[in-house]
Amino acid sequence: MSMVSEFLGQLSLNIGAHEPTFPTVVPAVDFDPDRDAARIETAIKTKGVDEQTIIDVLTKRTYSQRRDIAFAYERRAKKDMISALKGALSGSVETVILGLMKSTAQYDASEIRGSIKGLGTDEETLIEILCSRSNDELVEIKKVYKELFKKELDKDVAGDTSGNFAKLLLALVQTKRAEPSSIVDYEKIDEDARALYDAGVKIKGTDVATWISIMSERSVPHLQKVFQRYKSYSPYDMQESIQKEVKGDLQRSFLVLVQCFENKQLYFANRLNEAMKSKGAKEKIVTRIIVSRCEVDLKKICSEYKTNYGQSLQKTILEHTKGDYQKALLGLCGPEQ
Repeated sequence: MSMVSEFLGQLSLNIGAHEPTFPTVVPAVDFDPDRDAARIETAIKTKGVDEQTIIDVLTKRTYSQRRDIAFAYERRAKKDMISALKGALSGSVETVILGLMKSTAQYDASEIRGSIKGLGTDEETLIEILCSRSNDELVEIKKVYKELFKKELDKDVAGDTSGNFAKLLLALVQTKRAEPSSIVDYEKIDEDARALYDAGVKIKGTDVATWISIMSERSVPHLQKVFQRYKSYSPYDMQESIQKEVKGDLQRSFLVLVQCFENKQLYFANRLNEAMKSKGAKEKIVTRIIVSRCEVDLKKICSEYKTNYGQSLQKTILEHTKGDYQKALLGLCGPEQ
């Protein structure tokens, strides 16, 4: 059975994505939306709410299956399942479950919107999402953002950020990144490595525009080779150069970009570790990464986590979270591999 679900898991991401997927949440076999809807209806009606059943069902179904359950629920109960879940749940577990009722792109778009509307900007969230998503993911996020909020993502980002930080984010949102090519262009690799060095470490000040155009327009495999080559020009590697050359949100954005080009799942593993071990575990970050990546690459994030921290992500979740929230996160991470 596991082979079948593995295979379906590989296929479950939007067609046209060039990055292979490593989901922990794969389509449930023998799926029956009516049966699941009935279980959820009963769980919500139970005195005191049967959270465990809600978690068991919804964390073990893909987004498209959850959608089918929601339609079946509406036919049965004559009311909207999302509103019913809102009424029945509260706190962190509610945030997780409601997040699962959005597609990956809808979830990302909503998180971006939440980070820029209202007073002040949550730059950390904005950077995490815009600098870690692939070109294909960003294309989809832009489309969904417009559908959900009747606004253009680039206009909202521009209205809420400034300076070179805004220029970098807008360059990413313009999704001009080249597709990976089967031909390795060594001349171009050398040229870009040299240009990054000439625009930064070599001169007084930094020609940020050159950094932005190279990092927002080249394919990821090309950039990985550029950063290797860069070391033959610069006494510092790319991340060290970024720390020396730029500051603040711009520095943070470039660092996230480079970390994701080099090993995106390690970036998320580090972020999860930091969030869980910081004082007053940053639940928002933990929730966002696990919910947004469970149908994308959470399986690989789990393996990077274990390799780097010597214990599983699941064990860390057990140590740093509690109650239904913990059960929901563990449900999404799946069993330890």
